[in-house]
Amino acid sequence: MIDVPESTEAKEVYNRLRQEDFKLTRQRRIIVGCLLKHREEHPSAEELHQIVREELPDVGLATVYRTLDLLERLDIIRGVNFGDGRTRYELTSELHQHHHLICGTCGVIEEVDEDLLGDVEDRIAQRTGFTIVDHDLKLYGVCLDCRRRVEDEAPEVEST
Repeated sequence: MIDVPESTEAKEVYNRLRQEDFKLTRQRRIIVGCLLKHREEHPSAEELHQIVREELPDVGLATVYRTLDLLERLDIIRGVNFGDGRTRYELTSELHQHHHLICGTCGVIEEVDEDLLGDVEDRIAQRTGFTIVDHDLKLYGVCLDCRRRVEDEAPEVEST
């Protein structure tokens, strides 16, 4: 059974849906809850569908896609491409001031909860007069777990 969070954030999403005259169906509530619960994983529609099916076995992938589309149109979530051929989703409330580390070996996505580009944005805005409202930084490499796995598998070289 999925524990659907009734956090302040979940209630804000539910209220936004109601304000826009959309029904808060059980399916939508569970999909939003799963997005919140699995936010660190940046789930794709297919992954989210598998998670939601633990609670609602009959929910179709089309329902998940329609709900994601609705949430995206309401600017509650956004789709992000991390280069793995899937659109992954994150909450728009978390967009600014965090960046992503993407492991090219296992595909894990980690967040860096710092705005590393604030000073750069300020300098660019001052120099160009451009109003910067957002940025997106993705750093690709090999995560610590994959590096350790490679080190553990490497044969030891005997010194002569």
